[in-house]
Amino acid sequence: MAGSGPAPPGYPSHREADIALRDGSTVRVRPLRPDDEGALRAFLEGLSPESQLLRFFSGGVSLARQARIAAQVDYRDTYGVIATTGPEGRVVAHAQYARSDGDRAEVAFAIADAFQGKGIATTMLAHLSEAAGEAGIARFEAQVLPENHRMLEVFRQSGFPTRTRRDDGVVVVEFPTSLSPTALERFELRDRTAAVAALRRFLSPRSVAVIGASRRRGTVGGEIFHNLLEAGFNGPVYPVNAAADTVQSVVAYPTVLHVPGEVDLAVVVVPAARVCEAARQCAAKGVAGLVVISSGFAEAGKRGAELQDELLAICRGSGMRLIGPNTMGVLNTDPEVSLNAQFGPVFPPRGRVGFLSQSGALGLAVIDHAARLGLGLSSFVSVGNKADISGNDLIQYWEEDPDTDVMLLYLESFGNPRRFARIARRAAKSKPIVAVKGGRSTAGARAAASHTGALIAASDVTVDALFRQTGVIRTDTLGELFDVAALLAHAPAPRGRRVAIVTNAGGPGILCADACEAEGLEVVALPEDVRASLRRAVPAAASVANPVDLLATASPDDYSRSVSIVAESGAVHALIAIFIQPLQTPAEEVGRALEQSVAAIGERLPVLAVLMSEAGGAQPRGMGAGAFPVYRFPEDAARALARVVGYGEWLERPEGERPDLSDARPDQGAEVIAAGVSDGGRWLHPDELATLLSCYGLSLPRSRVVGSPQEAGRFAAELGVPVAVKAVAPTLVHKTEAGGVRLGLVGEQAAREAADAVAEGVRAAGHELAGFLVQEMVGEGVEMLVGVVHDPLFGPVVACGAGGTAAELLHDVAVRITPLTDVDAREMPRSLRTFPLLDGYRGAPKMNVAALEQLLLRVGAMVENHPEIAEMDLNPVIVSPERAAVVDARVRVAEPAPRAPWPSLARP
Repeated sequence: MAGSGPAPPGYPSHREADIALRDGSTVRVRPLRPDDEGALRAFLEGLSPESQLLRFFSGGVSLARQARIAAQVDYRDTYGVIATTGPEGRVVAHAQYARSDGDRAEVAFAIADAFQGKGIATTMLAHLSEAAGEAGIARFEAQVLPENHRMLEVFRQSGFPTRTRRDDGVVVVEFPTSLSPTALERFELRDRTAAVAALRRFLSPRSVAVIGASRRRGTVGGEIFHNLLEAGFNGPVYPVNAAADTVQSVVAYPTVLHVPGEVDLAVVVVPAARVCEAARQCAAKGVAGLVVISSGFAEAGKRGAELQDELLAICRGSGMRLIGPNTMGVLNTDPEVSLNAQFGPVFPPRGRVGFLSQSGALGLAVIDHAARLGLGLSSFVSVGNKADISGNDLIQYWEEDPDTDVMLLYLESFGNPRRFARIARRAAKSKPIVAVKGGRSTAGARAAASHTGALIAASDVTVDALFRQTGVIRTDTLGELFDVAALLAHAPAPRGRRVAIVTNAGGPGILCADACEAEGLEVVALPEDVRASLRRAVPAAASVANPVDLLATASPDDYSRSVSIVAESGAVHALIAIFIQPLQTPAEEVGRALEQSVAAIGERLPVLAVLMSEAGGAQPRGMGAGAFPVYRFPEDAARALARVVGYGEWLERPEGERPDLSDARPDQGAEVIAAGVSDGGRWLHPDELATLLSCYGLSLPRSRVVGSPQEAGRFAAELGVPVAVKAVAPTLVHKTEAGGVRLGLVGEQAAREAADAVAEGVRAAGHELAGFLVQEMVGEGVEMLVGVVHDPLFGPVVACGAGGTAAELLHDVAVRITPLTDVDAREMPRSLRTFPLLDGYRGAPKMNVAALEQLLLRVGAMVENHPEIAEMDLNPVIVSPERAAVVDARVRVAEPAPRAPWPSLARP
């Protein structure tokens, strides 16, 4: 058994991680400990003679000695990593490096025969590379026998830029330890392959057992078993019930171990206290996937969380994957599978939409609603407590699934937003992702000690930023989620924002136009030649402006001709047809006319219909080329169209590049930050601030911290220019509110008197004064704010907005999650309501926005390099025609949480 005693000094516990393999199973990867020596020796002795030869170049080495040497690690010059499996922590792989000369180290691997080819060596290579980089090792060297083709292929396919040479009968492979973009892509591909393999265990099983299957309909166990049978699952379904010989006319078994055939998927519906025993039996049976419907786990308190940890440990120990607990189940409408392993009453129609729900109860409503709307699903997964399988895994599965075109997500929380960002950004390039995220309210928002913190904590702007940067279409409600899904599933993508409206009633047309413009769409005037064509095709009394009002007497042919003329003109990118049923014209006839027009229009543009009748709703109409989405009200259609247009613009958005700051001095910056962290975390002093900013090419105006009003006056006289006097008080956030700032002071006396007034005001406000900052005044310009909050989940969050004393009042802010690219830096100021002030508003000179963009990029690089920066306020930043000058700055540093090892099964 692998070591389980107290961790040795310096043991990097944050590098422990559960890793998914290519076949969907898992292993535990962690740094080697000295007390692992016995388990490591057993592993080496269990290798086949061929594997021992390939690892040690000889079949006669002392494996006991090799294990003893390998176990002597100091986590800097010598480092080892092992992969374990099973409840006893059996070692199945070992890798190590040993520093050989300065910044170089020799690396070696050994993988158990049964685990070779599953991607363990690639994962261990990433682990060693990350650890070596932190230890100052820049290059790895591996000596490999020429016949060890599999290991040579690992190095070739790793993405690291390798160089090979022959030396005394062995192949020497050299490569840098830094993870190159190509290496990261390879690891992401491996991660995606593992996720797809894991989900296939659940969505394409060959056999299913229901543990807790009931003879009684109306119970959860009874309904799940019934649904599996009724859907016609293409494989055996085994009921497991110790108290019954048969369940719903099918022979039952007392435990899963008594089932005569293999079991790929087990659905567990027993009380929480019995789930772990059922999981152990599934592990012994060799079950690949476990869906735990039972509740009473982490969602139920401390004891439930302990049960969930025990359940996950059982699954990890056997390589079994887990959905749930506290889930409503899974389904797959593929007729080759026909899996309905959930307890809801409806099996949705076949479609090309994948749906994930973090809420089980909501999942039931979602399936029912989708079926009523005619929105077909490809597969559905309720992830429950997300103990193992997560939204990240589902996105990667659907990304590769040829039967899924659109992904829908209902999310309540994130576990690893940065991993979500990597996955979603890539997946959204090929398939749209639509999400509704619960928890928009500010209840429970953390208290913030800076302008930036207050701005970001005021709402879930961080989630907005995450979705915006990754191309995820965010909706506010489930109804809007389905509205967007209907458009994506049943119409071509719009290629721009210009919209035409065709209606038979003026009021709904006006409401639709208002809704379109409110959402940023453009209801443009139609060209004269289009209007002329419309006049010849519709009744004389009709209006051929935009909206096109065909009047209440409009016939189905009037709709067909008008829609075709506008669509074929090329003047617009989308068309919304509104119909209110009058006495003469049935809605069904108009619907058929639109089907014919849409089929003829093809992929030129999307047509959305608003049928304001009892039969209306967000649902598709027609089949194949003639299909189009139907909405109940004009505003619903406008919102759905705007969301999809925004997604199309994101697809066209350039990737952007991260800045190459060759002039930065991150090592010196780290020294400054370390001093603050060693004090237990604090706000940096003004001189420390100036040094830190200078390490990233940012400067403050000439200034000095002084201890008395007299010194303030003398330094002001020394500068010989107008100055500002500011309080230095660590607990003071808003200096102006306490009278802690005096501006535009000329001469020694003015500065001295201002310092006296500042001291009086700050002390009256209850703050301890540590001194005064005397600073030269910066010329006029637009006051901006640039700031950072280090979110415990999202990492550094950068804000740019209107600055000065009114920053929180205006609440005009753009937010991005690092790392920032040049595209992010360009978009942030331009998305502000107050951007015209930077762009020559009412004849004023244009400000140097490019300098502001550079400042944003440098701040983004700084906080990405130094996770110890908990909060940063640069407020104000004066942007003038010449430059962007940081006038006031505050930075708080603290000990950061350890970064999760990558790649790993970090939860979504």
